[in-house]
Amino acid sequence: QVHLVESGGASVQAGGSLRLSCVASGDMYKSYYMGWFRQAPGKEREGVASIDRSGSTAYADSVKGRFTISQENAKNTLYLQMNSLEPEDTAMYYCALEETLINPRSPDEYTYWGQGTQVTVSS
Repeated sequence: QVHLVESGGASVQAGGSLRLSCVASGDMYKSYYMGWFRQAPGKEREGVASIDRSGSTAYADSVKGRFTISQENAKNTLYLQMNSLEPEDTAMYYCALEETLINPRSPDEYTYWGQGTQVTVSS
């Protein structure tokens, strides 16, 4: 079992920045993918960014150049630095982990999820 806990969500104005954190604990795999997802009210959960154990990253087009995913392996911690926030970024943000998968952007492929942290961006 793996336990994920997110933090760092807040209410900010457009143009502001936030850094989300996700601490993983439990039976960590030697190799895995971790991802950040978000879900706004009435919308499907969508992939924001993903990273594998080696540090390879991928981003949704809507956040490229504004968000940065990173990890601190020694602390089993995943981060999402979010800059130039827009009202459209308002959502509950979740981190997720899976040992192996085909599509890092698909929420269906992840087994372990955190409880989420709310990000609200006002105009």
